[in-house]
Amino acid sequence: MKKANIKNLTFEELQELFLKLKQPKYRAKQVFSWVYQKGVDSFGEMKNLPAGLTAKLEQDFKIDSLTLADQQKARDKTEKILFRLKDNNFIETVLIQTQNRTTICLSTQVGCKYKCLFCASGSKGFFRNLKPAEIAGQILFSRFKLKHRITNYVFMGMGEPLDNYENVARAIKIMNHKQGLDIGARRITVSTCGLIPGIKKLQKIGLQINLSVSLHAVTNQLRDILLPVNKRYPLPKLIEACKEFVNKTGRIITLEYILIKGKNDSLKDALGLEKIALDLGAKVNLIPYSSVPGFDFQAPELKDIKEFAARLGRIKTKLTLRQSKGAQIEAACGQLAGRLNPGAKKTEVQLF
Repeated sequence: MKKANIKNLTFEELQELFLKLKQPKYRAKQVFSWVYQKGVDSFGEMKNLPAGLTAKLEQDFKIDSLTLADQQKARDKTEKILFRLKDNNFIETVLIQTQNRTTICLSTQVGCKYKCLFCASGSKGFFRNLKPAEIAGQILFSRFKLKHRITNYVFMGMGEPLDNYENVARAIKIMNHKQGLDIGARRITVSTCGLIPGIKKLQKIGLQINLSVSLHAVTNQLRDILLPVNKRYPLPKLIEACKEFVNKTGRIITLEYILIKGKNDSLKDALGLEKIALDLGAKVNLIPYSSVPGFDFQAPELKDIKEFAARLGRIKTKLTLRQSKGAQIEAACGQLAGRLNPGAKKTEVQLF
């Protein structure tokens, strides 16, 4: 019989499991503490469990961890970690360090379905969703193996988080639970290319997490080209969904906007972005494009980037010009692609 990975269970599911085993509910607290707060890799290390229960858990469950395949570190201290999964697929995780914080950029899928025109993650196709254990496992490895003191958690790595909503939501609950990773909800940000049904689900999660929307264009015509998902969920409807999210949750949305030379960096684009941001009361992150091999795009010149930012005068207090980090090791925004497993089966996806 194939053993289930106990890290895929939420705290409440673990409590139910122990009740079925005629064990007290507090066993869930003990196991969660060992796995997420002490980082153990086996049931035998859980010293406060009865021997009989340990044997039963070892019989029916496993505690799988991610396997390090490669690790790179850039001059700006950004780290990119390549993980090999149990099925020999690969994902990448990025750790970004600044003076006051360490941010982990989490992947949620092997590959991506949505093929944004400037992003490497979807260039090799879509293979599968990550399970909660594989999502939270990126944090566990970084925290216990690499000894990083992480302050911020962003779902902006490989894949579209809201396309894998159920697994991402379960991972977030494990991350947030007091007996789990004990991460404050306001330190967690979920990014989306614009999946409206996922945004509507996220607003009901019951946690004060942050939503970041990859906008990158302010007209349907250009967004259809840069982000093909816009053909399914056009910009006006996306803006309405964002308004509803703000009204229902009280959270401020962040609009991510990658600046691409000659594509979306004109005065007209700046005015359109300003209007959308004011309409939503949103923050704006401006991100200079980071080159991807085989993609025919460039970042604007620095003076043009600064001029674009200056044009967003009315949202000045909510504007961040993000310094691109990790480009030296292809760890910057849009550059994550993992490594292709020759034996992996790509899922053919017809979206629109």
